Amino acid sequence: MPRLRLAVVGVGALGRHHARILSELPDVELVAVADSRSEQGEEIAAKCRTRWVADYRELLSRDVIDAVSVVVPTVAHRAVAGAFLEAGIPVLVEKPLAANVTHARELVRLASRQGTLLQVGHIERFNPAFQAAAPLIVEPKYIRAERTSGYTFRSTDIGVVHDLMIHDIDLVLSLVRSLLRSVEAFGTTVMGGHEDVAQARLRFENGCVADLTASRISPTAVRSLQAWSASGCVTCDMHTREVKRFAPSDALKFGPAPLDLARQPGADIEQLKKDVFGRFVSVESPTINASGPDALTQELIEFVDCVSHGGSPHVDGEQALQAMIVADAVLQSLAAHDWNRLSSSISPAFAEPARRAA
Repeated sequence: MPRLRLAVVGVGALGRHHARILSELPDVELVAVADSRSEQGEEIAAKCRTRWVADYRELLSRDVIDAVSVVVPTVAHRAVAGAFLEAGIPVLVEKPLAANVTHARELVRLASRQGTLLQVGHIERFNPAFQAAAPLIVEPKYIRAERTSGYTFRSTDIGVVHDLMIHDIDLVLSLVRSLLRSVEAFGTTVMGGHEDVAQARLRFENGCVADLTASRISPTAVRSLQAWSASGCVTCDMHTREVKRFAPSDALKFGPAPLDLARQPGADIEQLKKDVFGRFVSVESPTINASGPDALTQELIEFVDCVSHGGSPHVDGEQALQAMIVADAVLQSLAAHDWNRLSSSISPAFAEPARRAA
């Protein structure tokens, strides 16, 4: 079977890794990298043993490539990814899907009309910690996610909502099966241009509440998610790749209540304190598969497999559009917030059902 012919458009800080990984996959022939910067493009092309083209439009033919990875600035997603979809070429485009909801919808419609695969690079779906945690989170009632990093001077064409928070918006939507009811958000700009810090509360029709924190001007890097349900609490650290599940033990559910034990004459309070986790609340640490390919490699392997054999990716265009719709509601609420008085929540009439990834 001939190797799949792929190209990468945009070989900057992230795109160069797309090119490197694809050039190393046995079932892939990296036929070209496209970048308007000659020095950058030629350097990556040489390292990946392929050719460089300055204009991606040289690749807009099924006679030249079978699929493409688009890693250009977000503001160019509509034009670049859209051109390949128009040509009937399967596309993997980095998150967020587009610069705004209108452009995101247009890309999804293009893919549908052409019957062409559109996959979106929400890479945290491939984080082994999240993959271990997700099956343990059943009907969550409260989710708290925090994502912070230092200022990188990259992705300055978008704010922190589209840059960082959208990762957790996507993860929350993959866990909650319900319509979005309302959004409340506030944030601030520090470095100029777009918001650098944002806080959002999402309320769903099934009663679930999600609090999301994002900052790209933080002295510490955090990527964490906690989910509470009737069966307990799951904590997921996507940075250190640690997952824990806390659940009521049989001793708590069927034995004497801990408070009753504490009230007994001569009760050993210090021992009861030590018994909280273990005797009354069970603590599990599921096995995390950290020995396989890294998340980006998994994502690209999935794209290649979907192009070659069909099937649905973890995040297709429709799911990425759902995340964009929520992100847009967050930005609307953020813009409406008045620091001198309470702001009203945004209740988007366009809220659509969130779908669980296949």
